Amino acid sequence: MTIADRSQVPAARRVVVKVGSSSISGDNAGQIAPLVDALAEAHGRGTQVILVSSGAIATGMPYLALDSRPTDLATQQAAAAVGQNVLIYRYQDSLDRYDIVAGQVLLTAGDMETPTHRVNAQRAMERLLDLRILPIVNENDTVATHEIRFGDNDRLAALVALLVKADLLVLLSDVDALYTKPPHDPGAVRIDEVAFDDPLEGVEIGSTGLSGLGTGGALTKVSAARQAAEEGTAVILTATTMVRDALRGEAVGTWFAPAQQDRTLQ
Repeated sequence: MTIADRSQVPAARRVVVKVGSSSISGDNAGQIAPLVDALAEAHGRGTQVILVSSGAIATGMPYLALDSRPTDLATQQAAAAVGQNVLIYRYQDSLDRYDIVAGQVLLTAGDMETPTHRVNAQRAMERLLDLRILPIVNENDTVATHEIRFGDNDRLAALVALLVKADLLVLLSDVDALYTKPPHDPGAVRIDEVAFDDPLEGVEIGSTGLSGLGTGGALTKVSAARQAAEEGTAVILTATTMVRDALRGEAVGTWFAPAQQDRTLQ
């Protein structure tokens, strides 16, 4: 189905939620529990939920005694190898409260662009969803090369949403919505809704995040939102702290209206 407006969000059959590194690592690791609360609530009403989670590198940094995100690829891969293990444990530990089992799916952008790999990923996630498992997707940073810098998984989240023909994509960060200019700048105005094919003329979209932990920003999120909306998936861009309200269809964040088309699964 195509979700035409927020009122239809609670009835969405399939939802992809993407969370960034800064929202669930370091001092914000405690946000995993309320994020899981929101996902479990949607799962409990029958919605099939997929979580795309960044954070492997940021989570692994303390275990490697790193004070800042490493710049060389080998250390990024090492941090990811340690951090992914800890990150999935934290999610499963929280999901245990709801008797929900997570399934870890590690991908690269290359997997999504190679037909055989893409079909395999689609088949695996479809089966996980059929079994009421909650897939947790992350980029396979341990073996990634340039993919390791792909917009803090925003692009990957859009590709996953298209892969599984999701009704809704929710892009979470540490900013509550899209603004006409960086939200800390004077005169920045919150944008409630972006109509399909709206060119966003006059809107200043930055390219860097606020925390220094992730690699994304408003630019990558808007690009990902447009990519999903073009294929009929509605998108909400909001803060991680507002995810429960977003999944309930409340007026939070910025709504990207989808192209109207038949989203019936083949």
